[in-house]
Amino acid sequence: MAFHGAGRQTVCGDLFPGSELGHKYFCVNSSCSAGGGAAVPQPYSNPASEVPSPAEMEPDRPIGYGAFGVVWSVTDPRDGRKVALKKMPNVFQNLVSCKRVFRELRMLCFFKHDNVLSALDILQPPQIDCFEEIYVITELMQSDLHKVIVSPQPLTTDHIKVFLYQILRGLKYLHSAGILHRDIKPGNLLVNSNCLLKICDFGLARVEEPDPSRHMTQEVVTQYYRAPEVLMGCRHYGSAIDVWSVGCIFAELLGRRILFQAQSPIQQLDLITDLLGTPPLSALASACEGARAHILRGPHKPPSLSVLYMLSDGATHEAVHLLCRMLVFDPAKRISGSDALSHPYLDEGRLRYHTCMCQCCYSVPSGRVYTRDFEPVAERPFSHSYENSLLSVWQGKELIHRFITEHQQGKRVPLCINPQSAAFKTFIRWSSS
Repeated sequence: MAFHGAGRQTVCGDLFPGSELGHKYFCVNSSCSAGGGAAVPQPYSNPASEVPSPAEMEPDRPIGYGAFGVVWSVTDPRDGRKVALKKMPNVFQNLVSCKRVFRELRMLCFFKHDNVLSALDILQPPQIDCFEEIYVITELMQSDLHKVIVSPQPLTTDHIKVFLYQILRGLKYLHSAGILHRDIKPGNLLVNSNCLLKICDFGLARVEEPDPSRHMTQEVVTQYYRAPEVLMGCRHYGSAIDVWSVGCIFAELLGRRILFQAQSPIQQLDLITDLLGTPPLSALASACEGARAHILRGPHKPPSLSVLYMLSDGATHEAVHLLCRMLVFDPAKRISGSDALSHPYLDEGRLRYHTCMCQCCYSVPSGRVYTRDFEPVAERPFSHSYENSLLSVWQGKELIHRFITEHQQGKRVPLCINPQSAAFKTFIRWSSS
């Protein structure tokens, strides 16, 4: 595919003024001087050329909270870089928690993609008898898409296209590795002021289940972004649930409000059928008996997709066409993330991203040199075969301890926690509150 307009210098201008709209990830001050931060190197020396400027020396502070951890903004003492530090607490409470954390940890170390958050480092664990929690360092992003949507910041069509392109680009990579995210929502999409976006928070992610007879949990996806097959109690689902979530986010970017905002799962299903109409019987084949009865006992609803044009001036025919391909009730007929990337609505987003934002293309004096593969897939599927042999919490603790230790071998000087530092004590107070 040939690109034109390579002389453009900006994507769409700074997304928000100043240094932040509210960080999603945490940072801990890692200086080893008196009163320093939580992480300290062993040993450590910092050349004067690497000392951060006063403008970069922001205080350590919490910037994000989730169901499975707390995130702080901290400083890596090895290079003065601001990074995000995620604490994974209560790892070894039970076998389910142990498996979930180990899976997320391995995924963060597996990912190699510009639009998917990955682990930069893992803090050195203590001796195994004292090993109770895990600290992961990731890239620090300035905000998340939820904060952008609810802010007064104007969102142009260019913003929406470049955001949607990156979401789908990252999702294509995840799905090619056989990974279902299962919690795609604006708060799990980190952004910087230059519009760079990364998918984060893999606490609910899992490997796709190829056997349709194997039951999968319905306790996934924040309700507003939950696909109808999950709402209806389907015991097996695939990557289409993530595409539905992206469709909901696309509509939210256009209208600056949540598309399906209900008080309960039943009401959520009703709002979906109000828009899409009563689904055909073929789309209800995998629904649980209660959900099927609820839909069939109600009045027949015609589709009202034309209301999507009223979301905003940006809801053009091209935009609504792609949106309607994502918001399809039957997952078998819903567009895939990979196919969505080929939709003409995203051509401009692809151009803007690869002209001045991506890491895969580069500029030379004669112009821009573009990569051969604009939306790369994973080099190999993510393997979770190790879980089959994980039979006890202690065994899980040994495996995770060994994984972190081996992951650090031959790499940078390892960091570990300094429990006497003021920053760490504050971190613990926030973590336990």
